[in-house]
Amino acid sequence: MKKYKIEGMNCASCAKMIELDLEDAGIKASCNYSQGLLEVDKNAQENNLRKVLEKNGYKIKPLK
Repeated sequence: MKKYKIEGMNCASCAKMIELDLEDAGIKASCNYSQGLLEVDKNAQENNLRKVLEKNGYKIKPLK
């Protein structure tokens, strides 16, 4: 799994919507609102991930 810090989430519903939007794009993901973290499948392309999230006003930063 790849981990990202996600900015722009305001509630747990945002986290669920992010998971659903990514799932619709074929990206398996888990979003944790309280920690501000997003985990995606290691094979997910980062540019596809960014495209889906930025369209909805979220930003991500990879964690090492």
